[in-house]
Amino acid sequence: MNEFGLLTVFSFGPGGWGPAMFKAAAMTIAVALTGFVFGAMVGALGAWAKIAGGRITRGIADGYTTVLRGIPDLLVIYLFYFGSSAVLTPIGRMFGATGFLSLPGFLAGALAIGIVSGAYHTEVFRGAYRSVSRGEIEAAVAIGMSRALVFRRIIVPLSLRFALPGLGNVWQLVLKESALISVTGLVEILRQAQIGAGSTRQPFTFFLAAAILYLVISSVSGWTLQRAEQRFTRGLRRV
Repeated sequence: MNEFGLLTVFSFGPGGWGPAMFKAAAMTIAVALTGFVFGAMVGALGAWAKIAGGRITRGIADGYTTVLRGIPDLLVIYLFYFGSSAVLTPIGRMFGATGFLSLPGFLAGALAIGIVSGAYHTEVFRGAYRSVSRGEIEAAVAIGMSRALVFRRIIVPLSLRFALPGLGNVWQLVLKESALISVTGLVEILRQAQIGAGSTRQPFTFFLAAAILYLVISSVSGWTLQRAEQRFTRGLRRV
């Protein structure tokens, strides 16, 4: 290719890589969003364990957050991808299957991201809950609200209000972690950029295009989270 640049990478015409790059961008968003939601569920459970659990439960939650925040994310992905094969391959052989069996790249990546981000979600949710005024909870109980109603109408909305800035940071972390999923063979932005670079011998162009796509996704999602934060914090005095 004599004339090869970003316009060619993002082009949807003949010889353009646009469809492949944008499909890869959609895959990045899908795996990141799946991992983020799964991590939020794990984080909610971890926060509950640290706030209301007994000594053993709190110890498990503390160990989880310490370990997962202390080891490389790529290592967690490898453990999920190759660890699942250590379980699935023998089971498959029992039923006559041959060769290497493992979780699909998308599932392994989303679970790994979810487990890692869950450690950060735990601390975000725990800190947000601690920021809720005890007086508001006591007032809700005083007027006869049940525990479930207090949780749904008081604790969750107020905790979410305080958690949103931290959740935005966790989302940005998850988005960057999604680039590591390429080691499982999943074709997301980074993997597609590697494929394009190898096919055209234009590595700088493709990796620059990948950086632009990540920046666009990050900027749009950051703007969305900022608007959500403004909506949930209306009426609060900012200091």
